[in-house]
Amino acid sequence: MVMDINEIREYLPHRYPFLLVDRVTQLTVGETIVAYKNVSINEPFFNGHFPHHPIMPGVLVVEALAQVCGILGFKTVNKLPADGYVYYLVGSDNVRFKRPVMPGDQLTLEANVIRGKRGIWKFACRATVDGELACEAEIICAERKVA
Repeated sequence: MVMDINEIREYLPHRYPFLLVDRVTQLTVGETIVAYKNVSINEPFFNGHFPHHPIMPGVLVVEALAQVCGILGFKTVNKLPADGYVYYLVGSDNVRFKRPVMPGDQLTLEANVIRGKRGIWKFACRATVDGELACEAEIICAERKVA
């Protein structure tokens, strides 16, 4: 185990119900991260998406990927939200959804740095379930100092 939920909470300002990363299993600073989200029927979004055929909303899959990008960014520049910094999701390109994510799935989240320059980071991301591609995207995040 590389990061448990307690350490993840140090690197992400998100909290329930919007913290979408349960554990980080691999991390190479400046290069790559692998993490997962255990998807439970108890997630609040399943009440409305869809009650008789629950599927994790695609935008939340992308958000989970953006959160792992934020962790990798923070680890790479050795900063924390407690230091007054935040990573904003500022863009996504080439987003494709290949399979639905459902209750009981373990969503594996992977991000690789494409480039980082002056606080703007671009990542190649994949979300899989049991090795099967659920979503792929290029995600752009911006590191900003919060006043």
